Amino acid sequence: MRILYSIFVLGVVLALSGFAFIHSGVYNVTAMDEHSSLGKWALHTTMKNSVEARGSEVDVPSNLASEEMIRQGARGYDQLCVACHLKPGLEDTLLRQGLNPTPPSLTEAGAFGPGEQFWIIKNGIKMTGMPAWGVTHDDKDLWEITAFIQRLPSLSEAEYTRLVQPEPGVQAKADDGHDHDHGNMDGMMMMGESSQGESSHGAPGHHAMSGQDSASQSEASGHHSEKEPKAASEPKADDHYADGHSH
Repeated sequence: MRILYSIFVLGVVLALSGFAFIHSGVYNVTAMDEHSSLGKWALHTTMKNSVEARGSEVDVPSNLASEEMIRQGARGYDQLCVACHLKPGLEDTLLRQGLNPTPPSLTEAGAFGPGEQFWIIKNGIKMTGMPAWGVTHDDKDLWEITAFIQRLPSLSEAEYTRLVQPEPGVQAKADDGHDHDHGNMDGMMMMGESSQGESSHGAPGHHAMSGQDSASQSEASGHHSEKEPKAASEPKADDHYADGHSH
């Protein structure tokens, strides 16, 4: 009986200690500090086992390796994923450098199969910065991205570019009516593009001109500040991800 009482008291003490620790603010949640080795192991192992348990139940489409799915998925990947998971020829990005844990580079072969990758893309991963794209995209879109990710590690920089920006003669088989324009994340990738040369801080072309500087330059050159309407960008006819249906 005394043993049970001692266990109960110990449990109460541990619970109160944990409660006090949580409310004390002692633990620093800054993303600038790395997790401890034990913390990394615990978080990664928990995530890996969770994904494997759920991804193993996903039915993988039989046409996952088709060139059409891969081509369509290339555009989705380029618009949604590159800022975190890189592409051939891109070593790092502004966004990726600030994330902790650092997102894996999908240009290298990973441990997850297509079912698991699809589950991650659709459901996201808590407290990693990985969003749940299933909130804004249907399964067809996400399977196309999954198909491309399976091919990505084997692609050269030129091959990647051809898939994302096909030559004029390469057209989509059909417009299936569920295109998406995922937006432009170039601003989050400038550091990666400058990593082979100058740092983005202070590098030419890496900062937008302020309104005041723009006005001053306009007056100095004799131009008035009247704004001309910008022509609306038109989606490419074969772009499965560019009809303005943005998310």
